[in-house]
Amino acid sequence: MEKLSITLPTEMVNVIKAEVEAGTFASTSEVLREAVRVWMRREEEHKERIDAIRAKVQASLDDPRPDLTGAEMDDWLETLFNESSQR
Repeated sequence: MEKLSITLPTEMVNVIKAEVEAGTFASTSEVLREAVRVWMRREEEHKERIDAIRAKVQASLDDPRPDLTGAEMDDWLETLFNESSQR
C-alpha cells in the first residue's frame, strides 16, 4: 500500500468522520478505499455501457439492408400500422 495526503472540503471530512464514529467504517482510510472502489466500479460500468452503444452503432452502420429515407420509413410504418389495425 502507498500512503497519500489529500485535501478535502470540510463537508466531506465531516461525513467521513461521522461514518467512522458511527462504526460503519473502522478508519478514514477504509471510507476512502470504499469510495475509490465504488468509483472504479462505476467507471467500469460506464465504459461497458459506452462499448455496448458503440457496438450497436457499428452493427447499424455495417447492416447490409438498404437505407430508407424519412418519407419511405413513414410510408412503411403507416402500412404496418394499417395492416395491424385490419386484423
